[in-house]
Amino acid sequence: MKRVIARLDIKGNRLVKGIHMEGWRFLPNHPNDYCYKYYLQGVDEIIYVDAVASLYNRDSLKEIIKKTTDNVFVPITVGGGIRSLEDAYDILRSGADKVAICTQAVKNPEIISEIAGKFGNQCMVLSIQAKKNQSGSYSVWYDVAREKTEIDVIEWAQKGEELGAGEILLTCIDHEGLERGMNTELISMVSKAVNIPVIASGGLGKSGHFVDAIESGADAVAIAKALHYDKLNIQDIKNEARSKNIKVR
Repeated sequence: MKRVIARLDIKGNRLVKGIHMEGWRFLPNHPNDYCYKYYLQGVDEIIYVDAVASLYNRDSLKEIIKKTTDNVFVPITVGGGIRSLEDAYDILRSGADKVAICTQAVKNPEIISEIAGKFGNQCMVLSIQAKKNQSGSYSVWYDVAREKTEIDVIEWAQKGEELGAGEILLTCIDHEGLERGMNTELISMVSKAVNIPVIASGGLGKSGHFVDAIESGADAVAIAKALHYDKLNIQDIKNEARSKNIKVR
């Protein structure tokens, strides 16, 4: 069963949205209001990402998580600023079901094994920020797509799986925030390279883009802007998928 996931990028205690993971703009309501709306629409999961935690050493989203779990009853993944087992424990204790690690995994890959070993593989999501090179390959970026590495995305996804990641959150920086479609090439490459679920993120602007991502190998799609600005409804996306014989929750 394929999943529709709402992704909420947070700065401080506000919901933000940018393009190419920069130029953040604040949205008017509290993040919990959006989560509750998506929950009523039938969203399968929620992903919270602290958009500046890794860059500015901000605190995690514990208070927002606690409030969300009062009236939203779907799995919640939280990423941003998680640098240790203790940080992961704090997030999980606050009500999250999974943690997503990007920057710290690049700096210290063993944290993947540590979290998977302590809390289970299903709890450890490897967040990969990917950008295409002139050569056609894809490199791993981190710190909210500000820092480039020489790490190949495919090799990093495979290594993440070997170290114990139970899922991959794959964000295409080039497509992120544009709503012109997802990077089906990248989704296909990563999905074929690993045996764990891949959540595709970046570029969805209409229901057909969800279908494209799933047909390219994604197990789920994380959606932000199109939902936040009420351009799409969760059920619109699921109905489009069902019309293409894709089984969704």
